[in-house]
Formats: sequence, structure tokens, C-alpha cells
Amino acid sequence: MESIWNENRKRPQFDMLKGDMKTDVLVIGGGITGILCGYMLKQAGINCVVAEAERICGKTTQNTTAKITCQHGLIYDKMIQRFGVDFARLYLQAQNEALAEYRRMSEKIPCDFEECNSFVFSRNHREKIEKETKALQRIGCDARFFEKTPLPFAVAGAVQMAHQAQFHPLKFLFALTKELTIFENTRILEFKPEGVTTQHGKIKAEKIIVATHFPLLNKHGNYFLKMYQHRSYVLALKNAPTVKDMYVDESLQGLSFRSYGDTLLLGGGSHRTGKKGGNWAELLDFAKAHYPEAEEVCRWATQDCMTLDDIPYIGPYSKRTPNLYVATGFHKWGMTSAMTAAMLLRDMVQEKESQYAPIFSPSRSVLRPQLAVNAAESLLGLITPTTPRCPHMGCALKFNPQERSWDCSCHGSRFTEKGALLDNPAEGDLK
Repeated sequence: MESIWNENRKRPQFDMLKGDMKTDVLVIGGGITGILCGYMLKQAGINCVVAEAERICGKTTQNTTAKITCQHGLIYDKMIQRFGVDFARLYLQAQNEALAEYRRMSEKIPCDFEECNSFVFSRNHREKIEKETKALQRIGCDARFFEKTPLPFAVAGAVQMAHQAQFHPLKFLFALTKELTIFENTRILEFKPEGVTTQHGKIKAEKIIVATHFPLLNKHGNYFLKMYQHRSYVLALKNAPTVKDMYVDESLQGLSFRSYGDTLLLGGGSHRTGKKGGNWAELLDFAKAHYPEAEEVCRWATQDCMTLDDIPYIGPYSKRTPNLYVATGFHKWGMTSAMTAAMLLRDMVQEKESQYAPIFSPSRSVLRPQLAVNAAESLLGLITPTTPRCPHMGCALKFNPQERSWDCSCHGSRFTEKGALLDNPAEGDLK
């Protein structure tokens, strides 16, 4: 179940850390966020090391659909209502700067970067699209409302954000690794005041960035309450009508569309990790009904961290952990969010002030309705008397027959049938 980005793609290899070393900044995690952080720090003249527990770009990064857009679902109308116009305008500005940086960097990196429009549509709620269009226009975005799309079904409305982009993520990221010091198969076992301990050595670092998808430390930041994880699925289809732009349903359980060359990438089937959902079966049924001549060339699934208010956590890990930083909770929009994180954290480790820091602060208020949902799910997982149990915090695991895995609905850890760790925040296999 490898993604289309892995086809004919030679993955660079890096040694395991053996022995002790010292660096100014340690970046933990070798996905898109960790690599971009390392690259930005290196460009700023800062000595840094990237440590990856397995292989770089081996999890969520290789399973993205690689939409580079500032249009993160229908978030701007809600953002204005919750936090105000200035807040929403700054959030959009941060995403626009991230998009511009991709555009600039891709001029020198062959990565199939192409400009296109982005659409968020609704099949049933025209008023939602109209409100989002007005909200975007209010904060300076040239958004447009459409009543029709080229998709094979009617929509109640769609809001367009022009001049967005899509690319081949692994071509882009593998090019960046040539300039970085990276250690693979180097799992962090313990945090200490002066750095970290790995299986075969210690890394002393003045500052540490945790870019591990779901944060590693439970006792700081309360990320196990502030986030949950969500799975979604993709089919790559030949002989199906392609689209020149990107399309995403406003519903978390809806469909998404983009093309890579002559291949249509159909996404959807989403659900909270550990719960039931449409999975690939939903996508196969849709393809059979609307693209009867289509041929499946590959399929894959991915997992995303979802925050309480739809906004990532980027900044100091907690108020009690000086010189420790985090980037997580990208809410299915990891491309611009990862670049935003890399640029913001580069400034933070240099103790530069940023107008974006308050927006993404991990210490912002947790008083959101989703907090109660997360707490209830965790309690249910703890009191459910079944085995096996998740080694992260002891919640019950549920078997996922579509992917043949044991999944935790509390915090999103996943394991193979035989108990090998697939997705964190758990740090080891089932016993």
C-alpha cells in the first residue's frame, strides 16, 4: 500500500547515530516538518541535526496528497467569529508566505510544482460556502463563489482560492536532505536537561524541536487531551477524468480530488482513528459508479493530528520547558503548515519576535467543545475491558479489518496484527 510518490523513487539513506555528539539545535522527526526545519536552520547558519526513528518521510509525509494551499477547509469564517478579523488575516498571511516560499524554492528543485486553483465545495450547504467566500474577501483574499464544478455530481456551492499549487513532495524533500546532517533509525529514548539519549549515543543540544507528528512527551503540554487523530484514504486511478485544479469537500467525511499527470487521486473515507469509517470501500464504490473504466494503480492511507480549534500548535512545547519547541496538529493541511512551522521555529530559536507566534501558540486556551469529546473518548478507552491495550496510556485497542491493524481511538496509536508499532504517540510495540 505505497503511495504514488514512492513509484520509481530512490529514497536516500542515512546512518544510525553511533556515539555521542553535540549540536546547537536538534530536530526530532524526519518528515516534511523536520526536514524543512533543518533546512531553514541551516540556511540561517545554525548548526543542526535531524534525528529520525525509522526512515525519513516514511509515514504521513509520503502519504499526503500534496496540496499546497492556504485554503484549509472552511476555517476562515469560524476563525473570524472566534478570534476576530485581524487574527484570521494574520493566519492567511502566514500561509501565503509559506506558499510563496514553496514557489521560490521549487524554481531550483525539479519537483513537478504546478500552479492551480483550490476549491472547497459543499454538496448540501450553500450558505456555508457563501459565508466562507465573504469571510475570505473580508480579510483580503480574492475568493470567488461557484455554483458548478467539473466534478461528477452537483454541488450546492464552491469557493475558489486562485494561484495555489501542487507538487511531488518526495522529489522536493529528498533534494533538501543533501544539505542536512540526518541520522535514521535513531530513536529518542529519553530527554535530559542537556539533550537526549538514543539507542547508541547521546545528542547534546542547546535547543530541541519536536517534529514527530504527535508529540513525544506526555507530561508536558497535555497534547493527549488537546488533539486526536483522523485517518483518510486515497485511490490513484488511471483512465478516470483528471482535474486541473484541487477540490476538497467541506465535510471531514467528504471526498477530495487532484491529479498527478494522467492519474486522478481520489481521497475520502475518513474517520477518527479507532472508529469505523468508509475506508477504501467508499472510494471504490464511488469510482465504480462514476468512473467505470478506471483502473486502480495504487492505494494508501494517512493519519492527521487534529487540534481543538483547527489551528496547529507551533512554538514552545509548554510553559515549563525552556528551549523545547513543537510543531503538530496540522489538521490535514500539512504542506503550508509545515513550511509555516519551519519559518516560525527558525525565528524562535534565534529569539526573534514574530507576529505569528500568538496565533499558533501551543499554550493558548483549551476551552473548546472538542476538549470534552477527546476527554470522553479517552475515558471510554480506559474503562473498556478488552485486550490488547495501548502502551501509550493504557486505552483499549480496536481491530481495523480494512487495514489489518490495532488502532487506538483515544490518541491514534496504531499497531500491526503482530503488535509492531505503526503510528505514535506510543513509543514501542505491543507486549
